[in-house]
Amino acid sequence: MNLVCLDLEGVLVPEIWISFSRATGIEELRLTTRDIPDYDALMRRRIATLSQHGLKLSDIQRVIETMDPLPGARPFLDALRETTQVIILSDTFDQFARPLMRKLGWPTLFCNTLVIGKDGSVVDYTLRQKDGKKKAVLGLKNLGFYIQAVGDSYNDIAMLQIADKGYLFRPPAQILQEFPELPVAEDYKTLWDLLSSDENWPVTFYKEGSLSQF
Repeated sequence: MNLVCLDLEGVLVPEIWISFSRATGIEELRLTTRDIPDYDALMRRRIATLSQHGLKLSDIQRVIETMDPLPGARPFLDALRETTQVIILSDTFDQFARPLMRKLGWPTLFCNTLVIGKDGSVVDYTLRQKDGKKKAVLGLKNLGFYIQAVGDSYNDIAMLQIADKGYLFRPPAQILQEFPELPVAEDYKTLWDLLSSDENWPVTFYKEGSLSQF
């Protein structure tokens, strides 16, 4: 059985930390896994910056409530879920995800958890599992699934390489240069074409032109 694993930020929704950086004017918070491959180092910097500016979880959540999926993401995901099984593998956090999952129609999400202090400040984070994206794909393959995976950042590369087929979606230039072997899509129609051109793709029942909405 075919199963598609998608990254969340940069693939279906905007980058949360970049959106929060714009809202607060704090340039340091613009850094993401597109810029810093070491996720722990990145999160330590983020937590320190939040503390320095006296920002709490509620401040981030207010910004997330205003965010919408990327244009075309919801119809693409809806069409994908009608065709095959889909799991979102993300390094975001339970405390961030709910508004975005609601706007995406409540897809299945594997992610991490923030540790919140009594005053509502972010004091630490807990990984669901180290190398969680890669290990999730390995586990699903061991269950007999044929996995296609889609991501855009350094923290997605391991899952793209371990999947049966891996694709980059709108990656930054440095990732394109470092991983030229990975097929690339810059829009959802191209991504759909890459996924559905695989010989293991399920039979679909869409009428011609029905995918033009993305």
